[in-house]
Amino acid sequence: MKNLLARSGARRAACLAVSGLALSLSGGWSVGPAFAQSAPPTSSQPSSVPTPAPRSVPSSFADLANRLLPSVVNVSTSAVLKPSKNDDKGPDSSDPDGPQVPPFQPGSPLEKFFHDYLKHKPAPNQPPRRQQALGSGFIIDASGIIVTNNHVIEGADQVSVTLQDGTEMPARIVGRDSQVDLAVLEVKPKHPLPTVPLGQSDKARIGDWVLAIGNPFGLNGTVTAGIISSRGRNVEHGLYDDYIQTDAAINRGNSGGPLFNLSGEVIGINTLIYGGAGGDSIGIGFAIPADDARGIIDQLRRTGHVSRGWMGLKFQDVTNDIAETLDFHKPDGSNGKGTLISEIDPKGPAAKAGLEVGDIITRVGDQDVTGQTMPRIIASILPGAKAQLTVWHKGALKTLPITLGQSPTPPDMPPSDTHQPEHRHAALGELGVTVSSIDADARTQYALTDDQRGVLVSRVEAGSPAASRGIAEGNVITQVGQDQINTPDDFAKAVQRLHERKKTEVLLLVQDDDGLRWVPVPFLGN
Repeated sequence: MKNLLARSGARRAACLAVSGLALSLSGGWSVGPAFAQSAPPTSSQPSSVPTPAPRSVPSSFADLANRLLPSVVNVSTSAVLKPSKNDDKGPDSSDPDGPQVPPFQPGSPLEKFFHDYLKHKPAPNQPPRRQQALGSGFIIDASGIIVTNNHVIEGADQVSVTLQDGTEMPARIVGRDSQVDLAVLEVKPKHPLPTVPLGQSDKARIGDWVLAIGNPFGLNGTVTAGIISSRGRNVEHGLYDDYIQTDAAINRGNSGGPLFNLSGEVIGINTLIYGGAGGDSIGIGFAIPADDARGIIDQLRRTGHVSRGWMGLKFQDVTNDIAETLDFHKPDGSNGKGTLISEIDPKGPAAKAGLEVGDIITRVGDQDVTGQTMPRIIASILPGAKAQLTVWHKGALKTLPITLGQSPTPPDMPPSDTHQPEHRHAALGELGVTVSSIDADARTQYALTDDQRGVLVSRVEAGSPAASRGIAEGNVITQVGQDQINTPDDFAKAVQRLHERKKTEVLLLVQDDDGLRWVPVPFLGN
């Protein structure tokens, strides 16, 4: 299960936690029960005003849980841990950046034990170490099609699925999408499997009852209940954030499991938690809405990857300050909403459609858009499809047709073999930094969470521009300017584009022990 509390998030959560207190309507703090009965009507209340009937509360979820449990599976993954770059060095090797071995007698058993332990080096003639992980999933097709999270199976060379009755089967990765964090698996059962349908998450309301079923901490078939706490949550986890928030207990191992409504329909795929560093639930969990996932799952089943529409522009949300400055208002006089274009690719679809920097897109087809919803709406349109844009241009609204292109971000392809991709590096002399992909070994060595995205800073040259700005080995770079990066190739290409545009420095979003910060790094010689 992905955990939002990585490093700085833990401090933020601590600041927000106020045990046993609730803010009263009068503006003070009060302590009391979570639910209270309505006060009886006083004599001053009109007798004609009916008292609202309390909403029905299920007496038990047992029948529903019993019906749904067979369709939820455990997903187990395994991957070979790659040796680190220093694993082949002897105990007396000097590595100023690595862990230090206590000063034992050279060649003594204790010296070798500590060296092997700190370097995570297996003993000679032992088989390669493997990393095991557990997650959850649910069956959507009786032939053996299963939905889970991408981060549950990412990097795995072996995936298996265990049914509620204990039947274990090897699974094939049909397709995966890291940008929304979904994956589709396939197993070959001897008989049709029980399935659950994807429901209409857009109809789910705040306060509706929900059930979460999954495999938290490896505890098979765990059922928890709660309500929908909020909708449309943007937790700045990715470009397409639109999460359902729930207080049903969700923990590590629930990743990829279903969030059910009381009709037994999957309205969400449990993906993120806001909790302690150990993955413990504090009643704030997030699920991908089923209506967002449906089209992605269909594409993964058909092609193994996801194709997204692309307009070739950059934009930002229209805040109240921006609306006031531009005199952008609705007919009723309130501030307008939309996305303000800040940059246009001269060869992209937006330029061909006649859009200009400073235009505000208010609608795509019949959907109102904001800076938060725009990426998701555009990405849901297939490349080559046409759309109608409503655009505010220099004080007037107009409609522009646009034909969307193919997103330049390469799709995540299913593995072509059973081996984990090699650890990859990219060295950029202009910045004096070398970055590498984040694999299981790096997560262990640098205590990175399983949801950490970006590239790992594996080396910084002394006296380089990166070193002068405080970037150090073990930092993680998640963005170059407005471009999110997940691989060393992404990083190298993003920096190269800026270099070709004659930029004098690169703006990096860097995560270290203190959290995220923007760091402008000049190119060498500037």
